[in-house]
Parts: sequence; structure tokens; C-alpha cells
Amino acid sequence: MKPGSLMAIVLLSLVAVLHFFRLVLGVEVTADGAVIPMWVSGFGVAVPTLVALILWREQKAGPSPPNTR
Repeated sequence: MKPGSLMAIVLLSLVAVLHFFRLVLGVEVTADGAVIPMWVSGFGVAVPTLVALILWREQKAGPSPPNTR
């Protein structure tokens, strides 16, 4: 597995886990005085998890065959 892909998978997974914990624990987040709604963390779990899984599956599949045009 390429180091850059591995680092991206780890960071995306960490982001997803932190958003998951925010949802479970009900932690309130404010940015510049505005409260960030909890549903935003739903996307914060789903999107990074999906991208990390796509990267992981892509790396597990191995190199693609060369283009023979």
C-alpha cells in the first residue's frame, strides 16, 4: 500500500470516528458563536468513511492493467 494512501485512509478514518463520538456523546460545537448542528456530523461520519473505504479497496485491488491503446 502506498504511504500517501495509507495516511489518507488513517486521517479520514480518524475524522469519521471523531464525528461519530460527537454524535454519540452529544458534544456541542460552536464556531464564531454559531452552534454547529448535530446532523453535520452525520455527513462527517458518512463521507470520510466512504472515501476511506474506496481508497482501501482501490489499494487492495492492486495496480490496474496498462492502457493498450
